[in-house]
Parts: sequence; structure tokens; C-alpha cells
Amino acid sequence: MARLQITTASACETEQLGADIGSLLQSGSFLALRGDLGGGKTCLTRGVVAALAPQSNTLVASPTYAIMNCYPGDTPVYHFDFYRLSGDDDIAELGFEEFFYGDGVCVVEWSERLDELLPADVLTLLFEYAGDDRRLITITGSGQKSDNVIELLQEKLQQQKKL
Repeated sequence: MARLQITTASACETEQLGADIGSLLQSGSFLALRGDLGGGKTCLTRGVVAALAPQSNTLVASPTYAIMNCYPGDTPVYHFDFYRLSGDDDIAELGFEEFFYGDGVCVVEWSERLDELLPADVLTLLFEYAGDDRRLITITGSGQKSDNVIELLQEKLQQQKKL
């Protein structure tokens, strides 16, 4: 299980981290976002969409009331927000599970509501306040695909620091 901790100092840095992650994702990737309201989850998602479906980047907003937003692109991004749902039963009833194993990338805010429906290979991002606009983001993999993304991200971030 790979793990990486990153501190971002602004919304722009969080969005750039999302773009860096998005550039490494493949169809079928699943991002499980966890953290408090206002923690930076939607901001990071905007960066993921910028990398995978740039023509949809300006459309990214929290889907709290819509529950799911789809951002079309070469690799579509399915952005879920399960804050208002109580758990697996609600999610299964709405038929969202079919997107979890499709041809796009799933980004799920409040993924802890999934419980049993969470795929086996997931890139989990935990957002924690670190003062002011800073966020401590802990990224954990749970399978080969997500572990590879973490390794590649670590290399990419190290290269960026050298520039």
C-alpha cells in the first residue's frame, strides 16, 4: 500500500495537485475523497477535470444537490458527492455503481458513504486543515493501479521541485 502526504498552501496549489494526479489516471480509476466541508475536495476535482476533460473545466462545481456531474472528454470524469446520502442502499438504488467500473474516472466526495460498494483498487485522498488556506492531503493506494499513480506522482512532484 503506497502512501504520500502533501501540503498545499492555496486553492490554486490544490487544483494543480489535482491536475498532476489527473494527468496520471487511466480509465477506470477511482478517487475516494474524504474530509470536512470546505476542505478542498471540489478544488482538487477541478484540477483532475482540467487534465482529463479540459473542455469541461469551467463547469466543475460541487454536486451536493445534483449528486453527480459528468464532465465529458477523451476520458470522462464522473464527479459524485454523497454527502446527502445515508449509505450503500441509497447509492445502489440510484444506480451509480455502474459508473464505478466504466470507461471514465470516478471522483467521489464523501466516499465513506460507500462502505461495501467501494471498489478494491482506490486512490483515497484525505483532506485536513493545516491552518489558513493550507491543506494536508494524505494519498493512499489500495491496489496496483492506485499504488502506481502514487509512485508516478511522487516522481513528478520531485521533478517539479528541481525546476
